[in-house]
Amino acid sequence: MSESRPPLPPFDREAALRKVRAAEDGWNGRDPHKVALAYTPDSRWRNRTDFFSGRDAIVAFLTRKWEAEREYRLIKELWTFGGDRIAVRFAYEFHDADGAWFRAYGNENWEFDGHGLMRARHASINDLPISEGERLFRWDRSGPRPDDHPGLSDLGL
Repeated sequence: MSESRPPLPPFDREAALRKVRAAEDGWNGRDPHKVALAYTPDSRWRNRTDFFSGRDAIVAFLTRKWEAEREYRLIKELWTFGGDRIAVRFAYEFHDADGAWFRAYGNENWEFDGHGLMRARHASINDLPISEGERLFRWDRSGPRPDDHPGLSDLGL
């Protein structure tokens, strides 16, 4: 395999933090094809009630997701790490086609291959309806979260 996505396992704290931020930035870019390249060609996913594998399925899933979840903005935070695994917690905000806002809270367990590509992703997610005034993630949606924007712990989430 010629693909590589540093940092590579085994992860130390600094590498795990970089991996989490790279994932956050990638998802905030909302480009399904680009995001799918961070996963092995046969990556296995569990996302809420969806179970699937492979990059084509990842692209299809993310395309549907970001068509439905408008104004999507995500923050991920490292929970723990060890060897080739990282656990994160996250929150993201979006509105639906009717303009109703939500904040989704979740946890992900990630497993990587030796090239730094994610071979398994298990996500548990809950949605909370919020008002527009309760939104906390307000950076320009055309780019990643600014470095000076508070993280989840700083926001009390």
